Amino acid sequence: MSKKNWLYEITPKNSLLDINFKEVWAYRDLLILFVKRDVITVYKQTILGPLWYLIQPLFTSIIFTIVFNKIANIPTNGVPPFLFNLAGITAWNYFKDCLIATSDTFKKNQAIFGKVYFPRIIMPLSIVISNLLKFGIQLAIFFGFYFYYVFNGMSLDISLNILYLPILIISMGLLGLGLGMVISSMVTKYRDLTFLVSFGVQLLMYLSAVVYPIELMRETMKDYAWIVEYNPMTTIIVTFRNLMLNTGVVLIEDILYMMGISFTIFILGMLVFNKTEKSFIDTI
Repeated sequence: MSKKNWLYEITPKNSLLDINFKEVWAYRDLLILFVKRDVITVYKQTILGPLWYLIQPLFTSIIFTIVFNKIANIPTNGVPPFLFNLAGITAWNYFKDCLIATSDTFKKNQAIFGKVYFPRIIMPLSIVISNLLKFGIQLAIFFGFYFYYVFNGMSLDISLNILYLPILIISMGLLGLGLGMVISSMVTKYRDLTFLVSFGVQLLMYLSAVVYPIELMRETMKDYAWIVEYNPMTTIIVTFRNLMLNTGVVLIEDILYMMGISFTIFILGMLVFNKTEKSFIDTI
C-alpha cells in the first residue's frame, strides 16, 4: 500500500517543531472523555465529594486570615482580610492544580501510553480543562462572599476591567500547562523532581504575593522585591485582585507581560513535551 493511502503515520522521529494540532482536534472526543474522567473519578469514592472544592479554599483562607492578618498584622489595602486571601487563593489554586497534575503526565500514564496511540498532549490538556470546573466553583464561592460583604456595608467596586478575566484565566492555564509539561518531560529521566515539585510550588506561593500585597514587599524588602515583581504569577495574582476587588489600577503593560510570559512558557513546554513523547517509554 502506498504511503498516501495511510490515514495516520506513526514514526519514532519527527521535527521538534512538528506539533499536529489537526490531529489533536481529530481526537477531541477522547479529550472530552478524559475531562469527564478527571472530574468524576477524583471524588467518586469520597464522602464529601465535590464539597472539597468549597472546603479547601475556605479553610485555607480562614487560616491565612488568622495567621497573616490577625497575628502578623499584614495589611490588605482596606479590603476585608478574608476576601483578600480568598481572591489570591482562588487564582493560585487553578495554576497550582494545573501545574502539579500536568507535571506527572508521563509517569502517571505510562501504562496507557505504552499500549495505545493517541496525541499525548491530550492528557495535559484534559487536566487544564477539567480544572476549569473547579476554578469556576471556587470563583462562584468568591463572588458569594463578595456580595455578602457588600450587603454588610462594603462598597461595590467592580469595574469594566473585569472583562480582562478571560485573558487572565487563559494566562494561568497556559503558564501551568507549559511549566507542567517541562517538568513532566524532565521527570522521565530525573525522578527526584517528583519530590521537589510540591516543595517548589509551596515556595513559589510565597513568592507570588498570594498572602500579602505587593506594596508591602516593596516597602520592607526593597533589595529583593524584584524577585516577586518579575514573577509572572505575582502579576496574575495582583491583577486578579485588582479586577475582582478594584484594589489598584489594571495596567495594559501587566496584561501584555503575563500573556507574553505564559505563551512563551507554553510553547517551550509544547516543544519539550513533543520531543520527549517520542522516546520517553524507553526511559520511564
